[in-house]
Amino acid sequence: MDGQRLANARRLCPGVPDAALIDEALKALVARHRAAEIDSGYAVYDELPLDGADAWGNLATFREGAAAS
Repeated sequence: MDGQRLANARRLCPGVPDAALIDEALKALVARHRAAEIDSGYAVYDELPLDGADAWGNLATFREGAAAS
């Protein structure tokens, strides 16, 4: 563990036990990795033409409708 990083966290959150600081850091790490997994799942749509039709219509129309909501 980086002592300087822990010292900085202690300064930011005075009175919070080290275990709680580490728990928060681990939660943030897991959340960041989960977000990256979700983003990579949607990356396939970047490879498809937006105006290409599929079983549900096309992405361009969907995005226009979603933006209007």
